[in-house]
Amino acid sequence: MKYDPRGIYSPENIVWKIHSDPCMLIGGLRALFEQALHPVAMAGVATHSNFREDAWGRLERTGDYVTTLTFGSTDEASQLAARVRRVHTKLGLDDPHELLWVHMAMVDSFLDIAVRSGVELSEQEQDDYVFQMVEFADLVGVPRSDVPTSRAELVQYFDDIRPELEATDDAKRAAIFLALPPLPTLVRFATPAAPAWAGISAVAAASLPRWARDLYGWPTLPGQSSAINFSLQTVRKTLSLIPETFIAPPIFLEGKKRWHSQSVNV
Repeated sequence: MKYDPRGIYSPENIVWKIHSDPCMLIGGLRALFEQALHPVAMAGVATHSNFREDAWGRLERTGDYVTTLTFGSTDEASQLAARVRRVHTKLGLDDPHELLWVHMAMVDSFLDIAVRSGVELSEQEQDDYVFQMVEFADLVGVPRSDVPTSRAELVQYFDDIRPELEATDDAKRAAIFLALPPLPTLVRFATPAAPAWAGISAVAAASLPRWARDLYGWPTLPGQSSAINFSLQTVRKTLSLIPETFIAPPIFLEGKKRWHSQSVNV
């Protein structure tokens, strides 16, 4: 597929709208909790990944991948996707079935968190998001024909794959790491990052669908869904008060300038 050289997604695209929202900090964490529930995919990560030695760096690289494909130029996105495919192939982590699971857990988490956090999205926009995210799956090596393209297909996908899912010991260890990551010493003791992360991680975990919480063995309390929705909306409003130049990744700011300056010159 031919992309605009300025990027795979424009600032008017629904993917850009959702991925640039502050609530995606929680969405990204929830996706990692959800992705860990596929035993085969999680075993591959546990065997070949260096997340125990470089946990914080792994989180940063995951975030960089999403932001580069969303906000980077087409060359930047294509080069990073090619590099990821090479690494997956080298480590034997390139099975399309497992890659599709990782993709769908991400799409499910990002969309659900956006809606529950208060991002205004019509039903058509939600369908458009699932459809537009097919590019993410295609770039990482999943056949386009295998990827759900609507919310209805997304729901059916999770119904079909549910019997394969399990909270293995690897998944539970990953969940503990996500809740209490080994922050750099200076960050942990000289800033409020540790308690802030613990709070955000707790909200992300509690926002998982009921079936996922049941697999982890986490209780679901009466009224929990409404309480979590309120927490998500509160966190989003709080993060929205921070100036964009302080909270947005540099590649997002560069992408905005690139699309604006080049569209003006066209």
